Amino acid sequence: MLIRSRRLRTTPAVRDLVAETDLLPRHLVQGHFIQPREGATEIPSLPGITRNGIQETLRQVEADLKLGIRAALLFGVPERAEKSADAAAAYAEAGLVPRAVKALKEAFGQDLVLMTDVCLCAYTDTGHCGLNHGAEIVNDESVAVLARMAVAHARAGADVVAPSDMMDGRIRAMREALEAAGLPNTAILSYAIKHAGAFYGPFRDAADSSPKFGDRRSYQMDPRNAREGLRDALLDLDEGADALLVKPALPNLDLVWRLREQAPCPIAAYHVSSEYSMVKAAARNGWVDEAALFREHLLAIRRAGADCIVTYAAREALREHWI
Repeated sequence: MLIRSRRLRTTPAVRDLVAETDLLPRHLVQGHFIQPREGATEIPSLPGITRNGIQETLRQVEADLKLGIRAALLFGVPERAEKSADAAAAYAEAGLVPRAVKALKEAFGQDLVLMTDVCLCAYTDTGHCGLNHGAEIVNDESVAVLARMAVAHARAGADVVAPSDMMDGRIRAMREALEAAGLPNTAILSYAIKHAGAFYGPFRDAADSSPKFGDRRSYQMDPRNAREGLRDALLDLDEGADALLVKPALPNLDLVWRLREQAPCPIAAYHVSSEYSMVKAAARNGWVDEAALFREHLLAIRRAGADCIVTYAAREALREHWI
């Protein structure tokens, strides 16, 4: 008997019948950069993405909901005058992100899953993800500030806080702080495996968060290591994380798969700024089919085991019917 695999590839209907991986609007999370002033500011290295004031963000989220995007991840971009050595603006109850969260939850309520980035890089005067003593990025003092930041976002109404700082012990500290504040139902999406490297340049332009000295290799993970990331991810679960995220996505599909096999929780992956911008740049030069390549990126991440994908391409993919 001759085995012919092509029998199940003959028509689009047959291929859809036996497809193992789906890609739906519910799998996508759109990132938003929030700025203090109203209106929109172009981000040249992230074509199609803008920094927006709160009212413009409300308009974008409303349009996204109509497309089927029900989850948003907020990144605050404060004025440079607000950056400081102690990152106090990060946990201000009347700060930029809490104000945006309140406005969005008042407008959209339970129709929107609202996530907030919890990191100090946009709020420190060094651009690092934690506080510093000289050239050292200190862990425990940073964790205390990050926990206050998470509580401020949760009090404003965030459904999910998403710590991306990579300090040790921050998940336990945030979980304990949220419980103490009477906010036990706020979920924590931990950036559990986040590698240091060259994939974040456009994001740092968008968030005005490039480090003023050194790099982030003393706290973000070494991309040469796999077991280290898996160990830390499982530790985050033990400390109280509700879901785990891998970043960047495409270079780490092996870790998405391995984490999916080992962790009994939702797994997210972050299709990061360079992964998005490289496709945009190549498409502008006519080198690639933009729609097809984005679709293949996102399908590969889903196939590896991600339950949801943070991607700057979500809005355009649905608006232009790429998926």
